[in-house]
Amino acid sequence: MPRAPRLTQTLAAALLTSGLPAGLTLSGCQPKHEASANRLVVASKNRIDTVDPGGAYTFGAMQLLSAIGDPLYAINAAGQLEPRLAVALPQLSADGLKAQVQLRQGVRFHDGTPFNAAAMVFSLERFLAIGKLSYLLGDRVSAARAVGPYTIELTLKRPFSPLAELLSAVNLTPLSPSAYKNHRDRFLNDRFVGTGPYRLSFFTGQQQRLEPFAGYWGAKPANGGIDLVSLSNSTALYGALQSGEVDVLLSTSLEIDQQAALQRQAAAGSLREGSGPALEIGYLTLLTDQPPLNDPRLRQAVAYSLDRNTISRRVTLGLRPPLRDLVPPSLKGSDPQAWPSYNPAKARQLYRQAGYCQGKRLALPLTFRSNIPADRMFALTWQAQLQQDLGDCVELEVTGMEATTAYRQLGEGSFPLILLEWMGDFPDADNYLVPLLGCEEAQGERCLKGASAASGSFWAKPGLQQDLERSASVAGPARAALLRRIQRQTAAANPYLPVWLVAPRAWAQPSISQPRFDGSGRLLLQELTRKQTPQGSTKP
Repeated sequence: MPRAPRLTQTLAAALLTSGLPAGLTLSGCQPKHEASANRLVVASKNRIDTVDPGGAYTFGAMQLLSAIGDPLYAINAAGQLEPRLAVALPQLSADGLKAQVQLRQGVRFHDGTPFNAAAMVFSLERFLAIGKLSYLLGDRVSAARAVGPYTIELTLKRPFSPLAELLSAVNLTPLSPSAYKNHRDRFLNDRFVGTGPYRLSFFTGQQQRLEPFAGYWGAKPANGGIDLVSLSNSTALYGALQSGEVDVLLSTSLEIDQQAALQRQAAAGSLREGSGPALEIGYLTLLTDQPPLNDPRLRQAVAYSLDRNTISRRVTLGLRPPLRDLVPPSLKGSDPQAWPSYNPAKARQLYRQAGYCQGKRLALPLTFRSNIPADRMFALTWQAQLQQDLGDCVELEVTGMEATTAYRQLGEGSFPLILLEWMGDFPDADNYLVPLLGCEEAQGERCLKGASAASGSFWAKPGLQQDLERSASVAGPARAALLRRIQRQTAAANPYLPVWLVAPRAWAQPSISQPRFDGSGRLLLQELTRKQTPQGSTKP
């Protein structure tokens, strides 16, 4: 096995107490990390169980893949689509059912073998066959084939206007057919051979070592390599940045008060801060096919009962702005005021119409993920706000449940009300609305089979599925208008309530360049570098 990354003694101890596999030796740890080689330590709470694009789906895995793999297209820091391993946008047939993509020539995989159309088709077919998120491609593409040495053709199941955005999903990064010939139908969890600016030289769930790929086709990394480390303890991460043991810290799952403290330090000039596009949404799912929330009046009353501004201020210290939209405001087709704002007078009127507030209170069970501190704070804050403003009408009964347990039960209709979050696998409105509203089989306004049932709302509306499919086949202003209409219809029924918007953040030591994110919310590791002194030596 390759040698483990060299880390500081304190950070190594934290890794060990966080459950580092017993077989991994850290005997080579030294007091300071390798500044002379301009190697950087980037830390987060993102434990990574697999580096296989077919099996990866967590934020941490996507961040890693974005550094060691290349997509066909990418969303740059300005939010603009640009070709990466493709050289131009897809060329569509007249009926919109065939798409040809011209590929970049002269690209090589980390094992030295050439990237070409055959390799791209191999990777797409493998993802379709075994990918945990295979629906991303499989719901829209029925076949891929090479029609030239550097040209692929995709056969679409129906016209799909955001095809290039879909092909920016990092799960679709090409893999070396030579390296994966024995893993066509099974995951290769601890190794990766792609085309990205870094190659993976060491992998465990808590540590990954990235080396600049000398044969990279594009701009070379500005640093001498990256050591990614994961700790489950937010306080340990915070302390590692404060002590200088970590060069860059990602905000993912870091506790809110610690994020706010780091933000204040950055404002004072003792750290460098960067933030990316706010593409993660927090939202409430309402169970619409069972009492009490099968009553549309009560769902609307709950919508008017949600004081997002107070919740944002008290729970997230303003770091997560209020959201009244299922599509992040930065994406085309968003409708920032689709959902109603807080209005306790209207809420009280609706509760009264449903038979409450006159000696009878609605008992409203809310489930929150007990292992996520912000969720608990949200539940308690909203409970107190409802008690203060509408206590004679509604009582919020809060219950915590570990996240993975809650996810397993979501499609069983177990939760009248639950707080969740979602971040699209590619930045387009389609990847926010379809996973929540899609319904393959419905009976009136009850979804029997499809994404709406799997996500726990079980809500459907006649004609909605057809509108979702049509929104994927049109473009420009017509598509944006249709997407806004879909959201307005959804907001009128309230199967979901958007709560807040989450942007990724990173903090770096003052001796490190300012962190920047791409348009998909991933930290641009290859841009990070240690600043040089006038004499040319690195700063401590």
